[in-house]
Amino acid sequence: MNGTHIVRMAEIEINPAQLDAYRALLSEEIEAAVALEEGVLSLSAVAIKDSPHKIRILEVYADRAAYEAHLLTPHFLKYKNGTAGMVKSLTLVDVEPIAMAAKP
Repeated sequence: MNGTHIVRMAEIEINPAQLDAYRALLSEEIEAAVALEEGVLSLSAVAIKDSPHKIRILEVYADRAAYEAHLLTPHFLKYKNGTAGMVKSLTLVDVEPIAMAAKP
């Protein structure tokens, strides 16, 4: 992990009545972003176990340009526009990686 990578944590709260629809749009967006964008190094979404409407996404981009390009892609805009009425709150937190590892 080099110093130019952008790493963020998105903390999202979803309207529980719309959770299934939200999860479907999120899964579609993540799969497309990782498959189609060279600068999207990883996207991992999880739900808080006893509060499934509270979603956390760990995002890793090659650099700021990759992150900014991601925000303009058709798949991200479909997700953003499609989920706008489902999201009760969104907090984006820039984080400092301590240790991140994955098998290829």
